[in-house]
Amino acid sequence: MIPSKGLRTAAFGLLALLTLWMAAATVMEKLFGTSVAFRWAYGSTGFVLCWLLMAMAAVAWIVRCRLYRRPLTLLLHGAFALILLGALVTRVWGMQGSVHLRQEDETAVRSFTLSDGTEHPFPFSLKLEEFRLAYYPGTAAPMDYISRFLLLDGTTVSKGEVSMNHVYRYRHYRFYQSQYDSDGRGTTLSVSYDPWGIGITYTGYGLLAVSFLLFFIEKQSRFRRLLRHSSLKRTAALCGTLLLVPAGIRAADAPRALPRETAEAFGHLYVYYNDRICPLQTLAKDFTVKLCGQSTYCGLTAEQVLTGWFFYYDSWKEEPCFRVKNREVRQLLGISGEYASLTDFVGSGGYKLDEHAWSSVSPSGQRAFNETNEKFSLASMAATGSLWKLFPYRASTDTPSADGEKLTWYSLADRLPSGMPQEEQIFVRRSMNYVGELVARRDFGQAEELLGKIRHYQEHAADDWLPSRFRITAERCYNRLNNSRPLAMACLTLGMLAFGCNLACLLKRRSIPRVLTVMLATLLGGLFLFLCFLLALRGIISGHIPMSNGHEAMQTMAACTALFALCLHRRMSMAVPFGYLLCGFSLLVSMMGESNPQITQLMPVLSSPLLSFHVMTVMAAYALLGFTMLNGVTALALYALRRGCREEEKQLQRLSQLLLYPAVFLLAVGIFLGAIWANVSWGRYWGWDPKEVWALVTLLVYTLALHEGSLPRFRQPLFFHIYVTGAFFCVLITYFGVNFLLGGMHSYA
Repeated sequence: MIPSKGLRTAAFGLLALLTLWMAAATVMEKLFGTSVAFRWAYGSTGFVLCWLLMAMAAVAWIVRCRLYRRPLTLLLHGAFALILLGALVTRVWGMQGSVHLRQEDETAVRSFTLSDGTEHPFPFSLKLEEFRLAYYPGTAAPMDYISRFLLLDGTTVSKGEVSMNHVYRYRHYRFYQSQYDSDGRGTTLSVSYDPWGIGITYTGYGLLAVSFLLFFIEKQSRFRRLLRHSSLKRTAALCGTLLLVPAGIRAADAPRALPRETAEAFGHLYVYYNDRICPLQTLAKDFTVKLCGQSTYCGLTAEQVLTGWFFYYDSWKEEPCFRVKNREVRQLLGISGEYASLTDFVGSGGYKLDEHAWSSVSPSGQRAFNETNEKFSLASMAATGSLWKLFPYRASTDTPSADGEKLTWYSLADRLPSGMPQEEQIFVRRSMNYVGELVARRDFGQAEELLGKIRHYQEHAADDWLPSRFRITAERCYNRLNNSRPLAMACLTLGMLAFGCNLACLLKRRSIPRVLTVMLATLLGGLFLFLCFLLALRGIISGHIPMSNGHEAMQTMAACTALFALCLHRRMSMAVPFGYLLCGFSLLVSMMGESNPQITQLMPVLSSPLLSFHVMTVMAAYALLGFTMLNGVTALALYALRRGCREEEKQLQRLSQLLLYPAVFLLAVGIFLGAIWANVSWGRYWGWDPKEVWALVTLLVYTLALHEGSLPRFRQPLFFHIYVTGAFFCVLITYFGVNFLLGGMHSYA
């Protein structure tokens, strides 16, 4: 009979080994490729055997500890065991492959290619009837990919349809839209065969959710006992980290520009940009941010900057407004400061950032090289007018939309279609030239009237393809309000000041002034409402829940952090400073998205409510884990500044444990919602993508801290705080390390 200590060591030791193995595999995949990672980790027999032995040791440990006397705990661990069983069944009996279909093929297809390259015969055959691309209204951005086919099974003929996030099922085979041929007459469908594994796994997900809910409801659970603990009503924690405020754009005499009112009139025009129709104000803001690093330049609005490049090119080409942060690129351009002008890009030998120059740049500088090249191209396109796709034209098409017409947008530099009526061609060609003449004569009032006529032409030509006035108004409002930099700086400043004040009161065993707490909580409540308003505006603009990229995810995390801080501030006196600091950090990270801003039509595969719930729950979990990290840092600071404050350390430990339960619950639910979404979209609920792996690693790392009954070291406050502080490194790797270092399918978020 194995001793109790041996069972415990086996169960938790194997879990730790698997965690390290998975983390190492993500690095292995980055360095040597996916096939190597699967050969030595995810797909290896040893990896599967390690999971099996860990599960068996865990079951034996549960029996030895008589956890069967606690039904809720048994249900919770049983759900995880069922999920692992489902994964094993999928691995042994499941199959993944693809099938390619063409419309002109007369012979029905009777097999699909497995992932290992072998052929697997179908018990039926397939024949493609139609493949169709659906577009967002008035744009060339795909909204959905739709395949319709016949399924022939003996004498039975069935019609099937597959689109993004819409699966066709037949005899345990599931078909998913994967890709399509360039000529639009063929499609590739992903095929999955898993008759039992998915059902077992989903049952495990369901039992896990039920056990979590019961755990928070059951009066004798560890969470409810911590919630009732009297010490948590007067305990708090917080820490701060100083960040250098990025240097602002240099002060200088502004180059020539249109009056603000005239430039704003340009902002009211429609423009086709980023595969969607939006106000020109959006293009102007993105253009200015990409060139200069912020949405204004020398006191000029974004609309003044964009129109300045078109109407006053000679003045702007000498203006050092291109922000170049990389040292190697600055050396190639021959500039000493951080800003370059358009003329700096050209020397006696021609264009300085050509292919030969690119080969001389180190791999770390090649991204900055490409971004700087993009800035030069954008400025040139703005000056020549090719960036200004202002003029819509309806034309008939061989693959008609619902009304039999296709809408195309043309710029001043585009070649107009021969079918366009001559009077329209004259208006398109001459209207902006006439605006230029009026600007040269400084007759800005007349120029604004002509801009109104251009807008009227747009509304007449595009008609019902244009976004609603409400949507355009929302976008203009969003463009004016969305600026994370001042919010981030204000949050960090308030958070650090509040932290200093609260920490001083805590060290002196004094109560924190109530007026200060109420004032900070009120401001934080206002910040929460403002962030929700911004997210709502972005959702109206994009037409989907704004949780599809890194910028939106960090804005969501900032809002979740503010909400949690407000909910916790009565039990946790320093929750409000925590909230300010985490909001500030989240908004700082969201600024990365603003540095290369794009509100685009949503990729078809991302158009799923499951994805939004997945992102929301994971961001909420990260926010709570951020609170536990700051709580741990504060405990360590108290330990270093005032030895012997054991009671405070224990109180802070109870608070972190209280937060860990919902954090781990939300993270687990978020992971499994993501798995269900992946199964609906890709035909597999787990693919060992680096972000999937690191999310699982993070879950397992934090789960260990909740097993203080089996792991006595976690009962020691100092060890516990050191652990949860260090564990937050896993969160940073999951979100930032994967996005910027490891890559993978999730690197867009």
